[in-house]
Amino acid sequence: MEKELLLAIREMLKEELNPLKNEIKDIKSEMTDMKNRMDETYEIVKALEHSSKVNKAEHDHMLNDIAHIKGNVEIIKKDMYRVEEATANNWADIARLKQVK
Repeated sequence: MEKELLLAIREMLKEELNPLKNEIKDIKSEMTDMKNRMDETYEIVKALEHSSKVNKAEHDHMLNDIAHIKGNVEIIKKDMYRVEEATANNWADIARLKQVK
C-alpha cells in the first residue's frame, strides 16, 4: 500500500512539475534572446561611440582648417586695403599729372 501511495505521489509530482519545467525552459529561452539582444545593442553602442569619436576628430580638423583660412583671409584683406590705398594714390598722381599738361 505504501508503495502504491509513493508511486501515486510520484506521478502527481511529475504531472505538476512538467508544466513548471516547461515554463523554466521558456524563461531560459527568453533570457537567452534578451542576452543576445543586449549584446547586439552593446555592439551598436560601441560602433556609435567610435563613429562619434571619428566625427569629433574630423570636426576638430575642420575647425583648425577654418581658423587657418580665416587668418589667410584677414591677411588678404589687409593686402587689398594696401592695394586700394596705392591705387588711390596713383589716381591722385595721374590727376595731378593731367593738370600739369
